[in-house]
Amino acid sequence: QMQLEESGGGLVQAGGSLRLSCAASGNIVSINNMAWYRQAPGKERELVALIDGGGNTNYGDSVKGRFTISRAKNTVYLQMNSLKPEDTAVYYCAVLAKVVGGNYRKDWGQGTQVTVSS
Repeated sequence: QMQLEESGGGLVQAGGSLRLSCAASGNIVSINNMAWYRQAPGKERELVALIDGGGNTNYGDSVKGRFTISRAKNTVYLQMNSLKPEDTAVYYCAVLAKVVGGNYRKDWGQGTQVTVSS
């Protein structure tokens, strides 16, 4: 009932920037939280940043001051600056939304690879 399409990953040198996008579509009535998670090889998935329906944001400690999450309509963005090799991971967007029929559901994007070279 909801589809998420991610884009913007790639290879960048340390100190560089990337911008990720995630567009939600489908039978969406309203969107609550939108978030980015990441998972590096051999590590658990971790929250990178979250933005709620009121525009309030929350960041993981390792990205504070470097990453910025924002949203416009049904799209969430992650601006990543001053990238470090330890930011290398697969990045996933996650959206909590109310869909047609009245149910709330949380769906995940397919993931996009971000690789930061030293």
